[in-house]
Amino acid sequence: MEAIQRLLADLHRRRSIPRDTRLTAQQKARLRRVLQASDAAFDGATQKQIAEVLFRTGHLDRDEWQVSSARFAVSSLLREGRDLIAGGYRKLLRHQRRL
Repeated sequence: MEAIQRLLADLHRRRSIPRDTRLTAQQKARLRRVLQASDAAFDGATQKQIAEVLFRTGHLDRDEWQVSSARFAVSSLLREGRDLIAGGYRKLLRHQRRL
């Protein structure tokens, strides 16, 4: 990583390397959760287990889980993860820089 930093600094004539502004802090946080949820599901975790870790819901009984907002959030994260795996990651690579 340091070698890459040095190369980029040399390419930019020793100026500081411009910040990558393609994703907002909120988008980065969501993407991190998408990847965490997808990895957990791939490793065999249930949606309820994923929610307990990502959203710190604690143990929810069946009825609480059925109406929990965390249930719908995990479902959304996993859907987005499947989309990324199916090729949606290319959008991240093509994304235009914000001004």
